[in-house]
Amino acid sequence: MKGVGVHEPLSRPGDVSVGERIFQDFAERYRQYFPRVFAYVYGRIRDSQAAEDIASEVFEKAFVKADTLRHEEAFGTWLFTIARNLLISYCRRRNRFGGPVNYELVDSLGGEGAPEDSLLEREEVAKIMDHVRRFPRREQDIIALKFDAELTNAQIAEIMNLSESNVRVILCRTLQKLRKALQEEM
Repeated sequence: MKGVGVHEPLSRPGDVSVGERIFQDFAERYRQYFPRVFAYVYGRIRDSQAAEDIASEVFEKAFVKADTLRHEEAFGTWLFTIARNLLISYCRRRNRFGGPVNYELVDSLGGEGAPEDSLLEREEVAKIMDHVRRFPRREQDIIALKFDAELTNAQIAEIMNLSESNVRVILCRTLQKLRKALQEEM
Protein backbone atom coordinates (compact mmCIF):
# COMPACT_ATOMS: atom_id res chain seq x y z
CA MET A 1 0.00 0.00 0.00
CA LYS A 2 1.48 3.29 -1.07
CA GLY A 3 1.09 6.32 1.23
CA VAL A 4 1.63 9.98 0.52
CA GLY A 5 5.30 10.78 0.66
CA VAL A 6 6.73 13.68 2.60
CA HIS A 7 7.24 15.79 -0.51
CA GLU A 8 4.28 14.60 -2.57
CA PRO A 9 1.50 17.15 -3.03
CA LEU A 10 -1.89 16.38 -1.46
CA SER A 11 -3.56 17.19 -4.74
CA ARG A 12 -2.68 16.63 -8.35
CA PRO A 13 -2.68 19.36 -11.01
CA GLY A 14 -6.29 20.09 -11.91
CA ASP A 15 -7.59 18.69 -8.60
CA VAL A 16 -9.32 20.92 -6.09
CA SER A 17 -7.05 21.37 -3.08
CA VAL A 18 -8.17 20.10 0.31
CA GLY A 19 -8.28 23.67 1.63
CA GLU A 20 -10.34 24.83 -1.33
CA ARG A 21 -12.77 21.92 -0.89
CA ILE A 22 -13.20 22.74 2.79
CA PHE A 23 -13.80 26.40 1.91
CA GLN A 24 -16.35 25.46 -0.79
CA ASP A 25 -18.16 23.13 1.61
CA PHE A 26 -18.26 25.83 4.27
CA ALA A 27 -19.47 28.44 1.76
CA GLU A 28 -22.35 26.12 0.86
CA ARG A 29 -23.22 25.63 4.53
CA TYR A 30 -23.12 29.41 5.00
CA ARG A 31 -25.63 29.89 2.16
CA GLN A 32 -27.80 27.12 3.58
CA TYR A 33 -27.82 28.17 7.25
CA PHE A 34 -27.19 31.93 7.41
CA PRO A 35 -30.84 32.96 6.82
CA ARG A 36 -32.05 30.64 9.60
CA VAL A 37 -29.33 31.69 12.04
CA PHE A 38 -30.09 35.35 11.30
CA ALA A 39 -33.85 34.77 11.77
CA TYR A 40 -33.24 33.06 15.10
CA VAL A 41 -30.95 35.82 16.40
CA TYR A 42 -33.13 38.61 15.04
CA GLY A 43 -36.20 36.99 16.58
CA ARG A 44 -34.57 37.29 19.98
CA ILE A 45 -33.04 40.78 19.86
CA ARG A 46 -35.03 42.68 17.20
CA ASP A 47 -31.98 44.61 16.00
CA SER A 48 -31.09 43.75 12.40
CA GLN A 49 -27.54 45.14 12.50
CA ALA A 50 -26.64 43.37 15.74
CA ALA A 51 -28.33 40.18 14.49
CA GLU A 52 -26.27 40.27 11.30
CA ASP A 53 -23.09 40.82 13.32
CA ILE A 54 -23.89 37.94 15.67
CA ALA A 55 -24.87 35.61 12.81
CA SER A 56 -21.60 36.43 11.06
CA GLU A 57 -19.68 35.76 14.26
CA VAL A 58 -21.41 32.38 14.53
CA PHE A 59 -19.96 31.36 11.16
CA GLU A 60 -16.56 32.82 12.00
CA LYS A 61 -16.40 30.74 15.18
CA ALA A 62 -17.71 27.67 13.36
CA PHE A 63 -15.05 28.01 10.66
CA VAL A 64 -12.26 28.39 13.20
CA LYS A 65 -13.54 25.52 15.36
CA ALA A 66 -14.67 23.20 12.52
CA ASP A 67 -12.18 20.56 13.63
CA THR A 68 -14.07 20.16 16.93
CA LEU A 69 -17.27 19.00 15.20
CA ARG A 70 -17.61 15.29 15.94
CA HIS A 71 -20.37 14.31 13.52
CA GLU A 72 -20.90 15.91 10.11
CA GLU A 73 -24.68 15.47 10.32
CA ALA A 74 -24.80 17.48 13.58
CA PHE A 75 -23.57 20.66 11.88
CA GLY A 76 -26.90 22.54 12.13
CA THR A 77 -27.38 21.74 15.80
CA TRP A 78 -23.77 22.67 16.54
CA LEU A 79 -24.20 25.95 14.65
CA PHE A 80 -27.33 26.89 16.61
CA THR A 81 -25.57 26.02 19.87
CA ILE A 82 -22.87 28.54 18.92
CA ALA A 83 -25.59 31.05 17.99
CA ARG A 84 -27.40 30.56 21.28
CA ASN A 85 -24.20 30.99 23.30
CA LEU A 86 -23.24 34.17 21.42
CA LEU A 87 -26.77 35.47 21.82
CA ILE A 88 -26.69 34.85 25.57
CA SER A 89 -23.35 36.68 25.81
CA TYR A 90 -24.69 39.59 23.77
CA CYS A 91 -27.83 39.85 25.90
CA ARG A 92 -25.86 39.67 29.12
CA ARG A 93 -23.71 42.53 27.90
CA ARG A 94 -26.79 44.46 26.85
CA ASN A 95 -28.93 43.10 29.70
CA ARG A 96 -31.88 42.68 27.38
CA PHE A 97 -33.95 40.34 25.26
CA GLY A 98 -36.60 41.47 22.84
CA GLY A 99 -36.99 45.07 21.82
CA PRO A 100 -39.20 47.00 19.48
CA VAL A 101 -40.78 45.18 16.57
CA ASN A 102 -39.26 46.06 13.21
CA TYR A 103 -42.35 46.72 11.11
CA GLU A 104 -40.35 46.93 7.88
CA LEU A 105 -39.32 43.32 8.38
CA VAL A 106 -42.89 42.28 9.15
CA ASP A 107 -44.05 44.07 5.99
CA SER A 108 -41.38 42.39 3.90
CA LEU A 109 -42.57 38.99 5.13
CA GLY A 110 -46.15 39.69 4.16
CA GLY A 111 -47.54 39.23 0.70
CA GLU A 112 -49.29 41.64 -1.58
CA GLY A 113 -52.43 42.67 0.23
CA ALA A 114 -54.45 45.63 1.27
CA PRO A 115 -52.60 48.11 3.50
CA GLU A 116 -55.12 47.54 6.28
CA ASP A 117 -54.30 43.79 6.19
CA SER A 118 -50.64 44.65 6.65
CA LEU A 119 -51.46 46.94 9.56
CA LEU A 120 -53.56 44.25 11.25
CA GLU A 121 -50.79 41.71 10.72
CA ARG A 122 -48.21 44.07 12.25
CA GLU A 123 -50.44 44.65 15.26
CA GLU A 124 -50.93 40.90 15.73
CA VAL A 125 -47.18 40.23 15.49
CA ALA A 126 -46.46 43.01 17.98
CA LYS A 127 -49.08 41.61 20.37
CA ILE A 128 -47.67 38.08 20.12
CA MET A 129 -44.08 39.27 20.58
CA ASP A 130 -45.09 41.34 23.59
CA HIS A 131 -46.55 38.25 25.26
CA VAL A 132 -43.60 36.01 24.33
CA ARG A 133 -41.14 38.51 25.86
CA ARG A 134 -42.91 38.07 29.20
CA PHE A 135 -42.21 34.32 29.26
CA PRO A 136 -39.18 32.84 31.02
CA ARG A 137 -36.00 32.87 28.95
CA ARG A 138 -36.02 29.10 28.37
CA GLU A 139 -39.52 29.29 26.84
CA GLN A 140 -38.47 32.25 24.70
CA ASP A 141 -35.44 30.29 23.47
CA ILE A 142 -37.53 27.25 22.55
CA ILE A 143 -40.09 29.39 20.71
CA ALA A 144 -37.31 31.21 18.81
CA LEU A 145 -35.50 27.99 17.89
CA LYS A 146 -38.74 26.36 16.74
CA PHE A 147 -40.30 29.20 14.77
CA ASP A 148 -37.48 31.59 13.85
CA ALA A 149 -34.74 29.02 13.24
CA GLU A 150 -37.19 26.31 12.10
CA LEU A 151 -35.42 23.56 14.04
CA THR A 152 -36.89 20.19 14.97
CA ASN A 153 -37.66 19.29 18.56
CA ALA A 154 -34.71 16.87 18.51
CA GLN A 155 -32.33 19.66 17.43
CA ILE A 156 -33.74 22.02 20.05
CA ALA A 157 -33.35 19.33 22.71
CA GLU A 158 -29.69 18.89 21.86
CA ILE A 159 -29.01 22.64 21.88
CA MET A 160 -30.89 23.22 25.15
CA ASN A 161 -29.62 20.05 26.88
CA LEU A 162 -33.17 18.76 27.35
CA SER A 163 -34.94 15.59 26.29
CA GLU A 164 -36.99 15.75 23.12
CA SER A 165 -40.16 14.98 25.08
CA ASN A 166 -39.35 17.81 27.50
CA VAL A 167 -39.01 20.23 24.57
CA ARG A 168 -42.35 19.02 23.19
CA VAL A 169 -44.06 19.53 26.58
CA ILE A 170 -42.52 22.98 27.14
CA LEU A 171 -43.45 24.04 23.61
CA CYS A 172 -47.02 22.77 24.00
CA ARG A 173 -47.50 24.48 27.38
CA THR A 174 -45.93 27.70 26.16
CA LEU A 175 -48.19 27.83 23.11
CA GLN A 176 -51.22 27.10 25.32
CA LYS A 177 -50.15 29.92 27.64
CA LEU A 178 -49.76 32.23 24.63
CA ARG A 179 -53.19 31.27 23.25
CA LYS A 180 -54.80 31.89 26.64
CA ALA A 181 -53.11 35.29 27.01
CA LEU A 182 -54.22 36.33 23.53
CA GLN A 183 -57.81 35.16 24.15
CA GLU A 184 -57.97 37.06 27.44
CA GLU A 185 -56.90 40.18 25.61
CA MET A 186 -59.85 39.97 23.19
